[in-house]
Amino acid sequence: MFLVRLQNLGQRERDRERAAARAGGKGKNGDDGLTPEQRRERDGKALQEKAAKKAAQAAGASSGGAAGGKGAAAKK
Repeated sequence: MFLVRLQNLGQRERDRERAAARAGGKGKNGDDGLTPEQRRERDGKALQEKAAKKAAQAAGASSGGAAGGKGAAAKK
C-alpha cells in the first residue's frame, strides 16, 4: 500500500510538470508585470465596464421593443 502511494505521488508530479509545460508558463500565478494596486485598478475598471454592459442590455430588454426576447410570445 505504501509503495503504491509513492508511485502515485511520482505520477502526479510528472503530470503536473507536463501540464505546466503545455500551459506555456501561463497560469493563475502568472506575473503580468503589474503591481497589486495596478491590478486592482485594471480589474475594477473591467468590472465596471461589465456592469455597465449588463445594465444596458437589461434596459434594452425591458423597453418592450418589437425585437422579441424571453417571453415575447406569451405577452399577447
